[in-house]
Amino acid sequence: MRPVDPYDVGGCTLSVDRDVFELRRQGQSLTRALGLEGHERVRVVTVLSEVARDLLGSPEFRVLLRAAPGDGQAAQLLARFTWSGARRPDASTLRAAERLLDRCTYTTSEEGNTLTVGQRLPSSQDLSRERLERIREQLHGPSEFSMTEELRSQNRLLLQALEESRAQKEELQRLNAELEETNKGVVALYSELSAELEETNTGVVALYAELEDKSRQLRLASEAKTRFWANVSHELRAPVNSVIALARLLLAPDADPTTEEQRQQLSLIAGSGSTLLALVEELLDVAKAESGRLEPSAVDTDLRTMLHQLRGTLGGMAHEGVRLDIPDLTDPPCLVTDDVMLTRVLRNVLSNGLKFTTEGEVRLTVEREERDGASWLAFTTRDTGIGIPEDEQEQVFEEFYQVRGTHQRGHSGTGLGLPYARKLTAILGGTLTLSSAPGEGTVVRVEIPARLDAQGVEPGGRGGPGEPAAGASAALGSLVVVDDDATFLDLLRPTLASVAHDVTEVADSARALDVVRTSRPDAILVDLVMPAPDGYALLTALARDPLTARIPVVVLTSSDPSEVDRTRLTHARSVLSKTHLTRERILLALGLAPSPTGHPAPVDDAAPER
Repeated sequence: MRPVDPYDVGGCTLSVDRDVFELRRQGQSLTRALGLEGHERVRVVTVLSEVARDLLGSPEFRVLLRAAPGDGQAAQLLARFTWSGARRPDASTLRAAERLLDRCTYTTSEEGNTLTVGQRLPSSQDLSRERLERIREQLHGPSEFSMTEELRSQNRLLLQALEESRAQKEELQRLNAELEETNKGVVALYSELSAELEETNTGVVALYAELEDKSRQLRLASEAKTRFWANVSHELRAPVNSVIALARLLLAPDADPTTEEQRQQLSLIAGSGSTLLALVEELLDVAKAESGRLEPSAVDTDLRTMLHQLRGTLGGMAHEGVRLDIPDLTDPPCLVTDDVMLTRVLRNVLSNGLKFTTEGEVRLTVEREERDGASWLAFTTRDTGIGIPEDEQEQVFEEFYQVRGTHQRGHSGTGLGLPYARKLTAILGGTLTLSSAPGEGTVVRVEIPARLDAQGVEPGGRGGPGEPAAGASAALGSLVVVDDDATFLDLLRPTLASVAHDVTEVADSARALDVVRTSRPDAILVDLVMPAPDGYALLTALARDPLTARIPVVVLTSSDPSEVDRTRLTHARSVLSKTHLTRERILLALGLAPSPTGHPAPVDDAAPER
């Protein structure tokens, strides 16, 4: 059967077995001529013969072979089988054709049946009419068809396919062997890594346990150190207070006359006592800061007055020829902070500058800044002193550290000033930074928010015990004081006289309840630490007795007020420290005097604990 279309290259009628062999011959010749090699040629020829054998005997069974151009896609070798009747190709034949070749479509209608199979040709193939004509001439030219030769050709193809299959099998076995060897290596490496990881984990666990133990020991040591500082500070504070108060009593205008030399000696005693008291309080504050118990008390702060007091207090510390420049703020910015903490920060920074500056000046500047919608104040201290080496500028913030050499020569100190100032600045919500160069001086910058969230109110007037306000009249009719510390009572007696007209002192706490029941005072002051019954037991007894339960009670303590067990204070109004006990503070605690903000409010040194 001769093709008509220029792209039709072969075909035949299929009615007997010999026609199937003819189709195989044409398929082999065409696939070879059109560039199909190896497996592709075998697949095409196999599908052609399988379809022909499956449908052999169907009426009008024909096949047309065609080299179809791609129209933008790859060209294909197509085989179009047509026949009539109701016969259908076997499902296995269709599956084989779909699996082995690129195209397989089957359609049926009243006009007949059509099965088209195809395989893509290499893109380099020339499908011009001249070449296809040559292929047709070779395919349909005179040839002697030999069944034996066809079988030999099939055997060669089969042997070739078997050889390729054997080569693939060997390659697959080789790859499997390599994969198995690789898996063994991976398993061995995994086992080794697992062992190393387990050993590492064991070491990490042991190290973690050791670190945990060391951390616990360090924590215990730090707590012991803090307790030691607090206890020593507490034990020192009471006698130092007594020394200061006695010296001030002897220097008072209404005291017995003294010579000029005696007054100088008393002034020296009072000044040294005040210095020692400041050091003791710094130690106590450092201990409280480390334990997290030092809380700020925010108040409206008069910055101009604070700087004026610093100017007067520190002016005498400057070396001869050194100028202390602290500004006089005629329009000071609004500041709500803990004025005591800020004063201590600035005093420490300025006194450090004065101590190590022998010529030039120590200058303090105050600037207001806006940060993220909030106001901040920056206190910058610049001095022209000897400076600090760069490698020691961080160490100066370590407690008790002092720069060696020129810095220590002739300059006494504990090494607590800057660490203490930085801790207080942090508590005020700010930062303290330092920059310095040897021979050029030092710059210390303290930055704090202009408004600190209020956590308590600290009253003004922070004098020592025994300093009643001048010309003050008694505010109470009667007052009972329960305390077994005779020295403290001696020092406090002038202050108590300005608080109440009639003051009854009770040194034996066992008699206190009877004295209160008998005298019915306007207020009671109670020390907590006394021989049994202690202050807590006395408070409980006073609260239970209907005759005494409504009398205002203020607790006095020489310990840290924040350490008082407030759950056992029953109806006590406030807790006051004995260190800064004044008439104003006692009246504030009893609610009988306005606070510095102008509103009546009791004061409580343990207020941050609430």
